[in-house]
Amino acid sequence: MVLSREELIQAVSAQMPAKRWKHTQGVMESAVALAEKYGADPVKADVAAILHDVAKYWPVAEMEAVIRDNNLNMELLHHDKQLWHSEVGAFVAERDYGVSDSEIIEAIRWHTSGRVGMSLLDKIVCLADYIEPGRDFPGVEYIREQAQRSLEEGLIAGFDSTISLLLSQRRVIYPLTVLSRNDLIAQL
Repeated sequence: MVLSREELIQAVSAQMPAKRWKHTQGVMESAVALAEKYGADPVKADVAAILHDVAKYWPVAEMEAVIRDNNLNMELLHHDKQLWHSEVGAFVAERDYGVSDSEIIEAIRWHTSGRVGMSLLDKIVCLADYIEPGRDFPGVEYIREQAQRSLEEGLIAGFDSTISLLLSQRRVIYPLTVLSRNDLIAQL
């Protein structure tokens, strides 16, 4: 069963704190604007943005169980738990919310790490998550400026920011993020 936009909003907003819902609304706004600017389907961008953080506040044990029980990307279990919600979110978008469009599901799945060969919608949702109006971190204005030049330049700036932060904190970098960045540079 496919839910209406209003039903999706109601269901998703009930699963997160008000501050995270405000972030999601910003991602929705940014994703639609990027879709219109770069020629993607704004309705798909909106749906993917609504659902991109649907599992963000699930208990870690529940996310792990969904990944294990459904044989999802098991490699994620060896990396930062912050990556898990995108894989679980993609799964529940289909299972619980009736999303059957693989483009939307994949955009949810890859919004945190990126992937080699990102689709137009993947790029839009990932970049919208970086640049939504409520984001306030060092370098966000530069990422927003680059997003106006191209999706690829915006995402490279975003991934550079994430990688730099992780390096400064001596944290493990998910290899796919580096591969995604390199792939975007090769596209330019």
